[in-house]
Amino acid sequence: MRTSRERPAGLVAIDREMARQHADALASYEAASALAPRIAASLKSTGRLLLLGMGGSHAVGRAVEPLYRALAIEAVALPLSEQLGQPLAVEGRTILITSQSGESAEVLRWFKEANGGTTETFGLTLEAKSFLAKAVPSLVGAGGSEQAFAATRSLTISFALHLAILSALGDDPSEALRALKGPEAPDIEGALTALADVRAVVTSGRRLQGLAEAIALGLTELSRLPCFSLEGGQLRHGPMEMLGASVGVVLFRAADPAAGLVAAMASSAAEAGAPVVVFDASGEPPIEGVTTVPFRPAASMAAIFAMLPVAQAFMIAFADARVENAGTPVRSTKITRSE
Repeated sequence: MRTSRERPAGLVAIDREMARQHADALASYEAASALAPRIAASLKSTGRLLLLGMGGSHAVGRAVEPLYRALAIEAVALPLSEQLGQPLAVEGRTILITSQSGESAEVLRWFKEANGGTTETFGLTLEAKSFLAKAVPSLVGAGGSEQAFAATRSLTISFALHLAILSALGDDPSEALRALKGPEAPDIEGALTALADVRAVVTSGRRLQGLAEAIALGLTELSRLPCFSLEGGQLRHGPMEMLGASVGVVLFRAADPAAGLVAAMASSAAEAGAPVVVFDASGEPPIEGVTTVPFRPAASMAAIFAMLPVAQAFMIAFADARVENAGTPVRSTKITRSE
């Protein structure tokens, strides 16, 4: 590991995005009040939700799946590429397509092949002038397109747009808004030290699995190390064979009924010799033998808003210690225009 003497330009760009993400997320939530009730009405009518997106946008869909299901909405999140090749039927479903740019290759092809979608198709994007925003009624995040590589601000804004829909469905947004207005800043140095010598990272959660997937994607993009995510049960069923001193494990635990399962996984991974970090908003005592990044007790969207910026800071520092030009892609582009 190394410490940057001069901040890489790519990370400076990410710093700028992160510095404004809370304010932009709050503004996005307020601005969504016009369209969110219409989307909520569609969901109440269909009772079924198909969340489509790629990359970080798909991770957002995975993270909000359980939040909609808790409101009796049959929610399924799929990569848009999978829907193109192995489609679920769209009739009778409300469709939410998330694309931060609104211009990715899969979005353009889906609308072409789906003949513009259905009357119950809506978009979530950061760009008001994008193809997506022009194609269907869309919630548009504040502040315009994210410029830096690796999603940070765009994730927080996308969650805020979903919070507006959930609020319109009757969910209480107060705890989530409190987390946005009063962000926590627990120390991450212990977590960075714990994973100083790893050659790969696996992230995992239960109800927070979508958050784990978003952070794994950012870790991979920025550090260029193998970093991937497995839902807690899936990690238990065989892949634990990979665990050891060179594989770091990052877990996300909230104040929900799955907290005990996350704790059990943390203990098992530590017993396997893996360095384990737990981002913990469960309110439960710290787990023995692991490194804890503590938060106030929180669940659902409040836990996401509390943990996300801290986990982002962790993934950025993790990458900066390993890559000279972290934040500057060498094989990717911010907007993926080819399949």
